[in-house]
Amino acid sequence: MANWYTRIAQDLSVIPDFITHYEFELATAKNEVKIYGNVEKNIAALPGITERRFNQLQEIEAVLNYLNIQLRKIRRKHFQKYLEAYNRALTSRDAEKYVDGEDEVIDFETIINEVALLRNRWLGIMKALDSKNFMLGHVVRLRAAGMEDIQIG
Repeated sequence: MANWYTRIAQDLSVIPDFITHYEFELATAKNEVKIYGNVEKNIAALPGITERRFNQLQEIEAVLNYLNIQLRKIRRKHFQKYLEAYNRALTSRDAEKYVDGEDEVIDFETIINEVALLRNRWLGIMKALDSKNFMLGHVVRLRAAGMEDIQIG
């Protein structure tokens, strides 16, 4: 498994590959949240699946945090330019408005928004895994109570 955080910290141009990779993984993860076949096998596999997908979510979160840190750095550079090197004196609020309109800032915010969307979709996978755990636990309780013929789907 590639350590995307380190790769992105070294070279931001790999972000499209990062997004493509995690979009593919997301499609695979959507199949893992389904309950099918033997309940015992589903229960046995669930902790490993949850751990793997949670680690992937954490890597996405780390990349998102890194991008936000880089955005603050870019914003500071432009903010400083407007406060120190602009032809007329600007208030901090005026400088902030100008910084928000810079192409570099807008482009970076767009990238951050795309990674945030990816993260939110992964949060959906984690919620689905929690739901799968809940449902499987209740099937086991029903079977323990004597309802052996309980089936899912």
